[in-house]
Amino acid sequence: MQKKTLMIDLDGVLNTYKGLYEENHISPIREGAVEFLEKLSKNFLLVLFTSRDMELAHKWTSEHKVEKYFSKITNIKEPSYLIIDDRCVRFNGDFDAVIEDIRSFKVWYRD
Repeated sequence: MQKKTLMIDLDGVLNTYKGLYEENHISPIREGAVEFLEKLSKNFLLVLFTSRDMELAHKWTSEHKVEKYFSKITNIKEPSYLIIDDRCVRFNGDFDAVIEDIRSFKVWYRD
């Protein structure tokens, strides 16, 4: 049976990023992220999804010893079962509700 694909965002999900973007630096890995990836990788094919420079993202996964959990790293949205991201709004079929969700949206690490 083929595993379903999960796309997982890097900044704000797997690392300690809290909104202070630095082009040539990726924040350290978040506590519990390795165990999270290990658990998910048992049942899903994992793709690292980031707008970061691909070479820098590859270096980050290597330094934090998590490259083995990802089938690839990309900045392109690909067919997947789910996307795990800290900056997203789920479309529930109601455009007005989505507009309200956008207006009231707060990233988890901001008050």
